Amino acid sequence: MNALSQLVFDENGTAFHPTMGNSYQLNAVALDIVSLLREGKTKSELLEILQEKYDVEPNELFIDVSDFIAKLKVYGLFS
Repeated sequence: MNALSQLVFDENGTAFHPTMGNSYQLNAVALDIVSLLREGKTKSELLEILQEKYDVEPNELFIDVSDFIAKLKVYGLFS
């Protein structure tokens, strides 16, 4: 089972992983990214959706999303 699919969220943007026992505070963009990854969206699809939703330069969005996905991998939440 994918570690992202095991995350439980509260109304304040806190994600809790019950098996690992870790909590993560996520902002609105991070919540969107995690939700889209949980839906099985590819990075390209994710970038397209976020570009439509947020007013940000495409290059900046690419870098920020890439960095966030790298952090998810470091935390063992995404492979």
